[in-house]
Amino acid sequence: MTQASYVHGANAQRLIGQTIGQYFDAATREHASREALVVRHQSVRMSYAGLRESVDRLACSLIRMGLKPGDRIGIWSQNNTEWVLTQFATAKAGLVMVNINPAYRRSELEYALNKVGCRALIMSASFKSSDYVQMINDLAPELSASQPGKLSSGRLPTLETVILIGQAPAPGMLSFQGLLGPASEAELQALQALGETLQFDDPINIQFTSGTTGNPKGATLSHHNILNNAYFSGAAMRLSPRDKLCIPVPLYHCFGMVLGTLACLTHGSAMVFPGESFDALSVLDTVAEEQCTALHGVPTMFISVLDHPRFAEFDVSSLRTGIMAGSPCPIEVMKRVIAHLHMAEVTIGYGMTETSPLSFQSAFDDPLEKRVSTVGRIHPHVEVKIVDNDGRIVPHGETGELLTRGYSVMLGYWDDEVKTRDSIDKAGWMHTGDLAVMDAQGYCNIVGRVKDMVIRGGENVYPREIEEFLYRHPKIQDVQVIGVPDDKFGEELCAWIRLRDGETCSEADIRAFCQGEIAHYKIPRYIEFVDSFPMTITGKIQKFVMRQKMKEKLGLEEAKTA
Repeated sequence: MTQASYVHGANAQRLIGQTIGQYFDAATREHASREALVVRHQSVRMSYAGLRESVDRLACSLIRMGLKPGDRIGIWSQNNTEWVLTQFATAKAGLVMVNINPAYRRSELEYALNKVGCRALIMSASFKSSDYVQMINDLAPELSASQPGKLSSGRLPTLETVILIGQAPAPGMLSFQGLLGPASEAELQALQALGETLQFDDPINIQFTSGTTGNPKGATLSHHNILNNAYFSGAAMRLSPRDKLCIPVPLYHCFGMVLGTLACLTHGSAMVFPGESFDALSVLDTVAEEQCTALHGVPTMFISVLDHPRFAEFDVSSLRTGIMAGSPCPIEVMKRVIAHLHMAEVTIGYGMTETSPLSFQSAFDDPLEKRVSTVGRIHPHVEVKIVDNDGRIVPHGETGELLTRGYSVMLGYWDDEVKTRDSIDKAGWMHTGDLAVMDAQGYCNIVGRVKDMVIRGGENVYPREIEEFLYRHPKIQDVQVIGVPDDKFGEELCAWIRLRDGETCSEADIRAFCQGEIAHYKIPRYIEFVDSFPMTITGKIQKFVMRQKMKEKLGLEEAKTA
């Protein structure tokens, strides 16, 4: 009898049955004197006791404003101290923190605030080329003439309060710094009393998922979702109070705020931020100066760090572990991270925002071959099955869509029952849209997206397989493979290749490298040499953008089907 591709993470360690606020209070007492937060670009250092004091002050101020449990409060900002304080203060006050992508512009901001009905917005003044103050005033011209906290806007009907980070507030806004003043003893006692009424299944966070079509969906996560996922992800890295985690990934995403800050809280580790956004040099400098023991990043971030021209100047030997996730992790990159960044215990994580995020993670002591070729094994207390197009579980070794179920599955998409039902079936399985293969030991390999799979002349081709092969070429730094329309075969393969600095290569060289090594139908017909790839702020490659650009460049139309 063939073995079915189904696993469950039975585990002796129980799930945490507390809210984030309850856990935060206990952890900050236990680790009171330990370093909790280091924000290098703001010259901020806080102990766990200091973090607790600032968080409680902010939580009391939010309650004093009239915000009540269940109210939504947006945060639109790059990585900074204020973001971290907001994360924990909203949890303690029972508010639903709404993560707003720092790259959003007017229409996207308007959609996000109105979709979930934000009553308040905490925002930076600007980030990179974005003038946030100008944008919010464009959307709500009434703001400048409003009393702070009393906004009445035609286009943003639920928004009442705008709080500005980092400078004197503009007209109609409150100052974030002003919310960190002392709270009265009565207010602190009321905050604690409120915390006892909150339930761990309450919604606590909304994150907008970036779809390729239509408006983003608001994945709604609970205390239980993200607190437990943070704990078990940290446990897989063997985090402890002796560790310092360098967090260059964005806080507005699960990678930063769950696998980063919250994982540190659950293990008493220090959260270290090298900058307001990713910069390879600041990561190297921070790891060396702070003696960080762990580092998070998506593959493109690790590539940038390893290939930085000043890499050899920095002592990064303090590193031990971390998570590489967010997009498929090339095997060759993983090997370089272990060899040159000294991250012998680095883990690979797989998941999605809707599952809080991790469903799989490699272990520090997994065999190297498994750690570089799979995303590890099932997370504790999570179930996964891999199914075919008819929803039937496939045997080990066969490809199908990965479905996951358990405590980590989101509550749903905010105010969108139809899309929620489309993603979570009646049995509680979250349909990930990812293609996966599982072996007899339960190790999982993600081979691509259901939508990314290329069908060439009836042959199923998985771009990930070809990418992994091309990474072996000594001149190739990074590569992405997509399918483009073709009249004869339905689809043909196209490889976007980024060469290492100073290298030259031709299409013929690439094809010669493939000849005799992979099947003829897997050799890309089109080869494009590029300097960069279109990607989201979290480092995920936007293959749909690549596909559209190639269609336009090559004058291709979608293949006609019967």
